[in-house]
Amino acid sequence: MQDLNVALVQSNPAWQDVDRNLALHEKLLENIETDVIVLPEMFSTGFTMNPEKLAESPEGKTLQWMGKIAAEKTACVAGSYIIKEGNHYYNRLHWINPFGSYRIYDKRHLFRMGGEDKVYQAGNKRQIVIWKGWSILPLICYDLRFPVWSRNRAKNDQPEYDCLLYIASWPEKRRKHWINLLQARAIENQAYLLGVNRVGTDGNEIQYCGDSCILQYDGNLIETNKGNSQVLQSVLSHEKLMAYRKSFPAWRDSDPFII
Repeated sequence: MQDLNVALVQSNPAWQDVDRNLALHEKLLENIETDVIVLPEMFSTGFTMNPEKLAESPEGKTLQWMGKIAAEKTACVAGSYIIKEGNHYYNRLHWINPFGSYRIYDKRHLFRMGGEDKVYQAGNKRQIVIWKGWSILPLICYDLRFPVWSRNRAKNDQPEYDCLLYIASWPEKRRKHWINLLQARAIENQAYLLGVNRVGTDGNEIQYCGDSCILQYDGNLIETNKGNSQVLQSVLSHEKLMAYRKSFPAWRDSDPFII
């Protein structure tokens, strides 16, 4: 199986301004060549509790933009934004491929301390996506605190996924939690981990310091950045991942369960 090139977009979204943010992220991606592009949580608005003003239809402007970028870059694009479906609002991650088809994941664990659970509907299903032979589990921000939801279960005598992905709006004041929990999730699931966080200060005066990172299956750091708008890039080796799992098959002793 081929290696996977990944690009993590650590950005400073403008507060509740979709058009400005789509232009901002397009500029950041201008000279990027990769297989996968990952954007932060609510990248087109910032992490806001005002969905009634900003929500889009399931195939609205932001999804069309993501599809355009995917086609231009011949890459999959992942990121979450606000969706209205029926009478509910969702913090919904879209994973869209260069051919225009996409998969969705609705954030399961809603951040009650910020009131997210009062305005958004929680999801109830994980979504493992496949790209270039790699199995990837995308999750969102507060999901990081709940290891059962991200557990790499055995399937066909192999771990279910190869790469775990978290997109986030994780405040600087809980920076240590972000760093330590990401490392723990990589180690316990024996998978590459991509953590994408924003920077800057949002409209609620909450500060973010980034710390987007790419971690190996053993928890060791490959790439990281604190504080700046930047695209982090690296290459993930499937051969090295499989060799590590073979040499240290802790995944074989995991407890079986179903949520």
